[in-house]
Amino acid sequence: MPSEKILAQKQQLVTGLAEQLKASISGVLVDYTGISVEDDTKLRAELRAANVDYSVKKNSIIGRAAEAAGLTGLDDVLKGATALATSTEDLVAPAKILAKFAETHPNFKIKAGFIEGKAATGVEVEALAKLPPKEVLVAKALGGLNAPISGFVMVLNANLRGLVVALNAIAEKQSA
Repeated sequence: MPSEKILAQKQQLVTGLAEQLKASISGVLVDYTGISVEDDTKLRAELRAANVDYSVKKNSIIGRAAEAAGLTGLDDVLKGATALATSTEDLVAPAKILAKFAETHPNFKIKAGFIEGKAATGVEVEALAKLPPKEVLVAKALGGLNAPISGFVMVLNANLRGLVVALNAIAEKQSA
C-alpha cells in the first residue's frame, strides 16, 4: 500500500495535469515507442518552438486528470507508452508537428487527442493536421465572399457601358 505522502504527490500531479488539460485548446496523445533520443530531442525542440507542452506521463495519471478535466473517451488509448502534447495558443500545432513526425517514424503513432474539450480519435487528429493554415482558410472564405460582389459590379458596369454606347450612337445619329 503506498504511503500517504506518495498518494498526495500523485494527487498533486493529477490536479496539475487536469488544470493543464482544462487550459489547453487542443492536445494529442502519442505512442513514442521506438524513437531515438536524438529524434526525441529534435521533436521536443520543434514543439517547444511552437509553444506546445510535451511530456511523458503515466497512463493512470493521464486518465484521472482527463476525468477531472471532463474529457471522456480517452481511456481506450491509455495503454503502453504514452506522451501528451498540449497547446493553449494554437489549435492545430500539436497535431501538425506530431503527424509530420509520425510520417517519417513508423513506430511513432498518434493514439488520440482532444479539441476544445472534446475527445478526438487518432484519425480525427490526423485530419486536423492536414488542414491548411488559418491564413489560407480565411483567404479562401474571403475569396468566396468576394466573387459574387465582383460579378455584381461587372454586371452593373456592363449595363452602364451598354447604355453609354447606345446614347452615344443616338447622339451621333441625331447630329448627322
